[in-house]
Amino acid sequence: MAHRIAVVGSNMTDLVTSIIRMPAPGETLEAPSFFMGFGGKGANQAVAAARLGADVMMLTKVGDDVFGQSTIKNLKDNGVDISHVGIVAGKSSGVAPIFVDESGENSILIIKGANNELKPADIDAAAEDLKGCDLILMQLEVPLETVYHTIAFADRHGIETILNPAPAAPDLDPKQVVKATFLVPNETELALLTGMPTGTDAEIETAARSLIDKGIRTVIVTLGSRGARLITADISTLIEPLRVKPKDTTGAGDAFIGSFARYYVESRELEASLRKAALYAGDSITREGTQKSYATAKEFDGSVARLQP
Repeated sequence: MAHRIAVVGSNMTDLVTSIIRMPAPGETLEAPSFFMGFGGKGANQAVAAARLGADVMMLTKVGDDVFGQSTIKNLKDNGVDISHVGIVAGKSSGVAPIFVDESGENSILIIKGANNELKPADIDAAAEDLKGCDLILMQLEVPLETVYHTIAFADRHGIETILNPAPAAPDLDPKQVVKATFLVPNETELALLTGMPTGTDAEIETAARSLIDKGIRTVIVTLGSRGARLITADISTLIEPLRVKPKDTTGAGDAFIGSFARYYVESRELEASLRKAALYAGDSITREGTQKSYATAKEFDGSVARLQP
């Protein structure tokens, strides 16, 4: 039987504009291009894992609009089980205006819409299917009460979990998340969670260890172009990045987490899975877009020899 992953999280429709620079207040600029795509941290991670061959189910909510119908079709087309994707009457779907500059760096706004309607009761309604999962992924684009409820559910049933505390939530309660198996923040999110500086590698490790001291077993800090750092009570290891010229970094962190989940449920080899995920994320930023930049297993296998130094 294939190892099964559940994603409890968000979906968004990405509204992507390529820019030379952001306009000043009151200024109108012409932008080179625009396209629509599929995003949301939860859906991104689900699609990355599914494209790599994982058995993935998604718990999320969409609005009763054209974006919602397109999102459902996109998840299904990418092989994600949509049995627990709900439609909320009278609500818009989530949307994310994204601005990508010439260097590939991005600035993002999110409007959560129906994502705010994913409640603890939805976790309970999916309980029997969730019990059959090996790993549950979560992010913070849905209500915190739902995240807490899911972590507690997984802990009761012996299911491993990944919490990506993004976007950063100043009111995230560390006491509620200590039972997550893996916490995967970036530097900004780590600083907000701990109230500690994260400007240097030493500060990052100190901040991460403060979470370990509170009971979180494994912290994986994503560092963008510098890779990631794996920190447990016993080890601190740098996961080297793939050196590529980025075309679009949008969704790279989600590619990393979704692919890590896929490799980890299969092998249970933590560092090896993270190193494969770094390759996968690096590959994704050589193409434009979010989910459409994620390689299938076959495509990625063909790229590995070319990507590795």
